[in-house]
Amino acid sequence: MEILFTFGGIILLVLIASLRQVNQYERGVKFTIGRFTEISEPGWRIVLPVFQSMTKVDMRVKAVDVPEQKAITKDNISVGVNAVIYYKVSHADKAILEVEDYLYAMSQLAQTTMRNAVGEVELDDLLSKRDQISTRISAVVDAASDPWGIKVSNVELKDIALPADMERTIAKQAEAEREKRAVIIRAEGEVISAENMAKAARTLAAAPGALHLRTLQSINDISSDQSNTVVFALPLEVLRALEGLAEAVKK
Repeated sequence: MEILFTFGGIILLVLIASLRQVNQYERGVKFTIGRFTEISEPGWRIVLPVFQSMTKVDMRVKAVDVPEQKAITKDNISVGVNAVIYYKVSHADKAILEVEDYLYAMSQLAQTTMRNAVGEVELDDLLSKRDQISTRISAVVDAASDPWGIKVSNVELKDIALPADMERTIAKQAEAEREKRAVIIRAEGEVISAENMAKAARTLAAAPGALHLRTLQSINDISSDQSNTVVFALPLEVLRALEGLAEAVKK
């Protein structure tokens, strides 16, 4: 009887030692005597000691920060670029069988691809078309990592570091562009103002006495403020009438 209890205890210990828990977000890649046999779904699974082994693979989306890479753009400007790559394992068996360390491999692949992508574009395109470049990097990395059972969902360029002298040049260029737009806006305003003034002048000239009424209205507006000194300018027609009256008196 004692032998039976001992044997049963040994079997129970072996079963307990053989249990492996695979979480909902994981898949287990099982090997039997060194050969891949199956992918274990979430739950408790039995892995026989010595004969079998299991490697768990996290199937969740991973956000990996790609370290800053020094690269030279197509127009020979040195920049520093870093990014974030989002990917997940789509086939757990490939991620274990086809690449030694898929985490390290993905980081190196993203760095190399990012440097190559930066070298294919000019600085202006790198700054203004960041989304397009990110999409291009994502497509290249996804195609290269597909044999590893990895699916890339997105790549985002986080920051683009420029040399100090280039930052000053860009700042001056931006300031000059703002001044250019301000001058154009002022010029357009002056053109509109001149057109309105010319239209008003034509309207006043077409109506007899309108100019005199406008002059009297302006004088009335100015005289409302006692601090103003008003210099009244007589119309040319009045001066000529006074000259004619003076000559008639002399005769």
